[in-house]
Amino acid sequence: MAFESRGATTLTGLYRHPIVQAPMAGGPSCPALAAAVSEAGGLGSLAAGYKTPAAMYEEIKQLRARTAAPFGVNLFMPQPPATDPAAVEVYAEQLAGEAAWYGTPLGDTDRPCDDAYDAKLAILLDDPVPLVSFTFGCPAPAVVEALAGVGTVTVVTVTSVAEARAAHAAGADALCVQGTEAGGHQGTHHDDPHLDGTGAGVGLLTLLAEIGEAVDLPMIAAGGLMRGAQIAAVLAAGAVAAQLGTAFVPCPESGAHDLHKRALTDPEPVFTGTELTRAFSGRPARGLVNRFLREHGPYAPAAYPQVHYLTSGLRKAAAAAGDPQGMNLWAGQGHRLSRELPAARLVEVLAAELAAARGADRPPARGEGYGTAGHATAGQGGEQNRTTRGSES
Repeated sequence: MAFESRGATTLTGLYRHPIVQAPMAGGPSCPALAAAVSEAGGLGSLAAGYKTPAAMYEEIKQLRARTAAPFGVNLFMPQPPATDPAAVEVYAEQLAGEAAWYGTPLGDTDRPCDDAYDAKLAILLDDPVPLVSFTFGCPAPAVVEALAGVGTVTVVTVTSVAEARAAHAAGADALCVQGTEAGGHQGTHHDDPHLDGTGAGVGLLTLLAEIGEAVDLPMIAAGGLMRGAQIAAVLAAGAVAAQLGTAFVPCPESGAHDLHKRALTDPEPVFTGTELTRAFSGRPARGLVNRFLREHGPYAPAAYPQVHYLTSGLRKAAAAAGDPQGMNLWAGQGHRLSRELPAARLVEVLAAELAAARGADRPPARGEGYGTAGHATAGQGGEQNRTTRGSES
């Protein structure tokens, strides 16, 4: 079924406040968090990465039971097989001490690299959601067209002008422009280990300017954003919305482990800096610098998702043992600005900060700008309003 009852589906029509809760795979993103954000006027997101198709669909149903507000679902694009399986075997040998320490075996690396992409996509076409975003690559034009046909807005995560142009050519409705400041995985379409340690990643404001001049698509800005004034800055730089991940991790509704939440909010932090590392997954991801990252990051191979599966049991065992030194504590560069607030309250605070930064008297009141179908009207608060492909179907 398509979303005829929802009216014209535009990106800016999916939220009242231009605040998107990032889809964070591995636990933080969950129905409770996404529902709270969407109910507060932001745009909540579910992360389908690493989940079975059935588990993804169950979370969608749970979210719908909590709210009728719009939300998004993020898919990981299929990945190529590891180019150097021997490097994965060597890394497994190097991690043997970790397995012995935590009393758990290393994970099975002989698993599919497609994250059940086709099966998940089939569910989203059969029972559409308002928005689907893609990470680690760009969907085929036929996929974008099929999603448009059922009224779904498509967003592609990009980290360069070349990736933005590829997304535009595929017919994507919008871009999630991810700066190198972002926590968690860098959403690069093609992982190039030769760029490790070169500082090749581009900061968010520069990337917004570059992509904004190269491609005419709405941009959601992501990377290190923690305050309303920063949201105002990226909107002034051409974005229509800001995507925040780390900011929502400490929320009580978040599915993140309590040790992860405390690592972000402790007034006397044990972990003070972040680095990009392959240690936990085999792909560059920004996390708090702990023992595991320091010891294994320098020689972790470029092998995703094999390394993710290899270390999965170790990370779970570390969490069970109450040891944050062995966990993947994903965090953006702005992590010390984390606030332990309920998700709805955080959206309200961010919206008020945004309004103050933009010189407005107040943020939109609850319910303002919504049509009869429960969608915010496009262009709320002066954000750039571009009609997406989804609204044409």
